[in-house]
Amino acid sequence: MTGPPDRQPLLAVHGLNAGYGQMQALHEVSLQIYPAEMVALVGSNGAGKTTLLRALSCVLPCTGSVRLNGHELVGMTPDQVFGRGLVQVPEGRQLFDRMSVRDNLLMGAHRRADAAAVATDLDRMYALFPTLAQRRHQLAGSMSGGEQQMCAMARALMAAPVLLMVDEMSLGLAPVVVEQLMDVLAAIRRDGVTILLVEQDVQLALSNADRGYVLETGRVVHEGTARQLIDDPAVQNAYLGL
Repeated sequence: MTGPPDRQPLLAVHGLNAGYGQMQALHEVSLQIYPAEMVALVGSNGAGKTTLLRALSCVLPCTGSVRLNGHELVGMTPDQVFGRGLVQVPEGRQLFDRMSVRDNLLMGAHRRADAAAVATDLDRMYALFPTLAQRRHQLAGSMSGGEQQMCAMARALMAAPVLLMVDEMSLGLAPVVVEQLMDVLAAIRRDGVTILLVEQDVQLALSNADRGYVLETGRVVHEGTARQLIDDPAVQNAYLGL
């Protein structure tokens, strides 16, 4: 699916293949994400969503093309991809449990040399997530699941991402916490951060996204605006319980 004709995609993926050993998990995946969009990548458990994120980050070897701001990422190291601004909030959060909230956030900025801007962004994270401001000296591993998810998102934002990939943000969290996190994503998107939201909760993802892609067994099987996908009878029947 093409986007607005007057814009170039921020992320352009074409013919992406990846797998684990002899098992191919992604088959000729193609998608595009435009600047300041929120794009949903949805599908059932095992569809290949996390595998796709691992391939985009070059954690998993892949073939095909992944271009971010016109730069080819395939063949780069994960650290080089991170340095280009492709930053992931991983499923399961993966915080440094024995470090404070503040130190976890600063780890997100470990590649940055702009100390004054890092300090400003740290204050901004505390404004976006007031709970983290209250718990800045608390060990990250001692917080609730929702608070840890906030910390993981704030840590990723401290890297000053060009494209933020959020993997299964809502998993295991109370609806009120998920709503707070979606409000934060909407706010940072208004500030110009582009977001790829990967979710098993199809209704949540599509109700907040501009466009979406549906992944099944490692293949893109539906794509369109979020409204088109919500109204698609095949998507309704398979994912929305309608």
